[in-house]
This record gives sequence, C-alpha cells and structure tokens, in this order.
Amino acid sequence: MSLEPAPKLSELLSETGPLADVIPGFAPREAQTEMSRAVEEVVRNGGNLVVEAGTGTGKTFAYLLPALLSGKKTLISTGTKNLQDQLFYRDLPTVCSALKAAPSLALLKGRANYLCLHRLQLAASEGRFQSREQAALLEKVKSWSAKTRSGDLTQMPELPENDGIIPMVTSTSENCLGTDCELYDDCYLVKARRKAMDADLVVVNHHLLMADMVLKEDGFGELLPTPEVVIVDEAHQLPETATLFYGQRFSSRQLLDLLRDCEVEYLTSARDAAVIPAMCRRVERANGDFRLAFGQQSQRGEWRSLQQGKLVAAAGELVEELQELARQLESQAARSKGLESCHRRALELCTLLKQLCAEQTAEQVHWFETFRRGYTISTTPLEISDSFRQSRTEQGAESWIFTSATLAVGENFEHFLGSLGLDAAEALRLTSPFDFARQSLLYVPRGMPDTGSPGYTDAVLDAAVPLLKANNGRAFLLFTSHRALQLAAERLRQELDLPLLVQGEAGKNELLEAFRVAGNAVLLGTGSFWEGVDVKGDTLSIVVIDKLPFASPGDPLLAARIRACRARGGDPFEELQIPLAVLSLNQGSGRLIRDASDWGLLVLCDPRLVGSSFGRRFLQSLPPLPRTRSATRAREFLQDHEVKDLPLQAAQS
Repeated sequence: MSLEPAPKLSELLSETGPLADVIPGFAPREAQTEMSRAVEEVVRNGGNLVVEAGTGTGKTFAYLLPALLSGKKTLISTGTKNLQDQLFYRDLPTVCSALKAAPSLALLKGRANYLCLHRLQLAASEGRFQSREQAALLEKVKSWSAKTRSGDLTQMPELPENDGIIPMVTSTSENCLGTDCELYDDCYLVKARRKAMDADLVVVNHHLLMADMVLKEDGFGELLPTPEVVIVDEAHQLPETATLFYGQRFSSRQLLDLLRDCEVEYLTSARDAAVIPAMCRRVERANGDFRLAFGQQSQRGEWRSLQQGKLVAAAGELVEELQELARQLESQAARSKGLESCHRRALELCTLLKQLCAEQTAEQVHWFETFRRGYTISTTPLEISDSFRQSRTEQGAESWIFTSATLAVGENFEHFLGSLGLDAAEALRLTSPFDFARQSLLYVPRGMPDTGSPGYTDAVLDAAVPLLKANNGRAFLLFTSHRALQLAAERLRQELDLPLLVQGEAGKNELLEAFRVAGNAVLLGTGSFWEGVDVKGDTLSIVVIDKLPFASPGDPLLAARIRACRARGGDPFEELQIPLAVLSLNQGSGRLIRDASDWGLLVLCDPRLVGSSFGRRFLQSLPPLPRTRSATRAREFLQDHEVKDLPLQAAQS
C-alpha cells in the first residue's frame, strides 16, 4: 500500500504535485502542509494529536495522505452519514488517484442504514401499511433490493429520508436474529462488516465508533477491525456522542417496536396463540398510561423533578404487563427464532425499566424527555473522561488524531482535552487561510434590548430585514430556540417578498437544495443548521445569529454538571457554559465563508458581545473579521458586493 520511495508531503501538496494534477484549481496551503506533517509524525511514532484546522485549511487531504502512505490499518470516523459518503465516494478516490495507489477501502454505517432481507419479507407478508403510498414504496424497496450490491438504503433515491417504512425493512440490535437468520449469508450488514474487517482503511461514523469501543470494553466482541491508526474528523461532536454510549436509555419507541415484532411473529408463526396480540394491547395501554403520568406537555428534565408517586405506580403496572407478555412469549418461543428473540427482548426491557425507575448514583444524571406520544428515560454519566480513556486502551490503536474546525476556546484546548481524558496530547491550532479582511464583515447592531426581553426577536428582525431586502435574500437566520424561529417565520412571511424556507417544514437536505436552487432564499434554522451545512458562492452571503448560543441551564445534563462543578469549587459559567457556547458560535458563524471566493456579512445581534465582561471571549475565538456597529456600513458592504446574475425565484404564497 505504501509508495517506495515515499514522497515528501510538501511535494505531494505542492503546486506541481500529484494532487494538483487531479484537482482543478488546487493551490498549496501552508497550514495544510503543517497539519499533514504533524499527522505523519503521530502515525509513524504513535501518540495523540488534536488539530483545530480552520475552514479552508484542507484538513481532509492533510490526514488522508499520511494515513494512506503509512500502510497502517486506519479507521476514520466522522460526524454524519453525509460526511461518510463524501469521504468515501469523493475524497478518498481523489487522493488514491493522485497517489496511484489501490488500497482496500470500506464504508461501514450503522445497521439502521442497511436493508434487512428478513424484515423485508416479514413486512411484505404482514401487509399492514399506513397508506397506499407506503405499500407502493415497499414494492419499490423490493425491486431495488434485487439490484443493490451494498443494501445501503441511503443510496436509494426514491426512499425519502426518515420515511416510516425504513424501520419496517431494517433491523435493530434487539430484533436481529444473527446467525440464526435463514438469510444470514445474504445479509448486507454482515457483508459490509466482513469487508471492513479485511480493509486497509475503513470509514465509519462516531456512533459506530463508540458502539464498537463500548462493546470491546464490555468484552462482547467487536463491530470494527482493530486499527493501528484512528482519525476522528468533526471531533467536536465526539464528546456528546460518547456520553450517550456510557449511559442507559429506555424509550417508548423500543417498547412499541417490540410489540410490533410480536404481532408480526404471531401472524407468521403462531396464529393459534391469540393471547400474544391480546397481551400486546395490554402492554400498549399500560405504556400510554405511563406516558400520561409524566404530564401532558412535552418536556425535558431531571427525574427527581417529577411527582414520583403516580409515575412509580404507572411504571409498576407497565412492568407487570411486560412480565406477563414475556411469560406468554416464553411458552411460544420454540416455534420460531423471532418469537425467541421477542421473549428475550421483553425480559431485557423489563429489567431496564426497573433499573431506570430506581434511584441512581450521584455520578450519573437521571433524566427524561417526553414528546406528544412518546418518552425516553436515561441515565448519563457526569464525566466520561475515565471511561473514554479506558475504551481507547481497549481499542488498541497506537495513534489517535482528533480534528475539527472548532475545538479550541481562543487558543485553549483544555475543554476538549478534559472532556475525553486526553492527558498526553499534542495540540495544534491552524487558522483559516481565507482573507477575512477582504471577504467579510462582522456587524453587531446598536440599540439591541436585553436578550430576555419579550420584544427581542422583533428587534433582531428590525436589524435584519433591511439587510435581507438590500441583499435580495441569500441569507441564513440562525436561532437559539424553536420559539424564536417560529415568531420570525410568521413576521417574515408578511414582510419579505422572497422564498422563505423554515426548518421543520421540510427535511434538512430538501431545504438546503431548495435554498441553493432559489438563489435568493432566506432560510430559518436552529439546532442542526448551525453546523455541517456547506453552501458556497453568492447564494449565501448573510448569516444572522440571534443570540449567543448558551445551552439552557434547565437542561438536565447541564444542570447536573453545573451542580457538580460548584460542589468541587469550580466556576461552571467559565468552565462549562462559556466554552460550549463559544464552540457553538464558531460553528454557526462558520456557515458564511466556505471558499476562497466567498464573501459575506455576519450579523451577531446579541448585545452581550460588546456589553459584558465575557463578550471578548467570543470575539477572540472568531476568525479575524473586520467589525462594525453601523447599519449604514453593513448595507454599504452588501452594495459593494452586489450580485446581479443569479437565477432568482419568486416568493411562494
């Protein structure tokens, strides 16, 4: 796999190197070469490297080159399925072509992405669909299954993202029959895992990486090959993902999936056992009563904040019904592997529910979340640094590289390093090569009210609307709450004669594609739109952020961590809340300039940026944008960059 003699990275990344031959417009970047050399050293000698590489650094090629040249078995983990696909289908082939190398490569996703042939058969034989459209879609899945080699449902263009049919044709770790499945030899997931085990380089996501690390630590085998090198891209997402895997979680979704599978097995293997669907109805009613015991509204909070009497009684009734269902399933379990699996799952859910309704240790956060019809109960550790350190030891890799555009708070990596227990790590911060002085302007409006005032969102729009009109749209408005987003959407529909795209009214990918096509749209988003969104060119030239993105102190995880920090004599605002908000702001503002030819206006409306003692921390962590507080200067900046030849769409009524 390695080239002999191995070329120097500076040669590979030069304007006359092989990458320049395969990438139109490739230009050498000093920061990219510096990062690549640092990665090369850690890959060769072992150790831990943490790299914050600003937008435009070219970090993907900076770690792919030394990894491929090393000849070592490498695992690359990234944040989302879309980024996995980009790495595997675009970036890796480009680098391999430049190197004239042909390593064995594999792409591995979580099992929910792969068609399960057994469950496809069950869904077809059961014939229960919510609509004719769903029945027709299943037929399309069946037709596609005869053509696909990977079974990766994300590669089926006719299948909408998050469609309700997907759980019907995919397996979970709970309902998978494993080697007992009669279609095991044809299983797409099994084939993908086998290919990954034999590959030189495997691309996974953070959820799969953590699932594998926790399984190995618990002694339950492995999902992934044992690598020599692990590279974690979008590493700022890893602490939150890792936290999920060191706790426990019970959800109404798990329970309802079990009931559905019980009924499918009744129809296919035990039609004379009418007690099974009858018991499923009883469990379903008890589950509904348990949900109501939380209260009518959707909420998220600590377990101890609930009225325990009514909740514990409802939980006890649900456990009793589940236990009776398990007893009935036990008497039928010998009739099929599916019934045997349902019996085991019913027992496991009973045990888990009893554990999660009991008192927890002080080292864990015991919390819940309710939705209109569903709920989750979770325990999450306050700290995962020791657990993650142990998991990395069990993983067995000699070299670990963590990289993202946002890892440091200012020049300080302490928050990220501490969260994952990375005691002995080299930290490298590489700034973006973009010319922010020429390409961008930061505008902090004057006269903004206190962020907690009732009219704050209106004040944000008062500042933003003239700019949106002057720029003919082409803007993202990023909010820190869904309530503010909805208030803004209601007002902007009345004031703007531009295409308005609102999170929640369509899928994320659909909204982004509509934004790119429109050329003059205004997109309103929160949460997931703050990161992982890449819109290059004049289509996006304003980003408005309503407030500094402090997490709600009422969030159960943050509230517990704040108490723990105070208990040890720390300052939770300085140690927890500011670092998290700084990293989030950097992600949101990073949506604006994505390319060397981009330009744009960043509007940060929060008056605390200039009126508080901590505002400077945020400003120092942003790229070196020129700043203004003048609305006139902001409009002049837009006029100076006016674009007249974009294809534009009329507003939708």
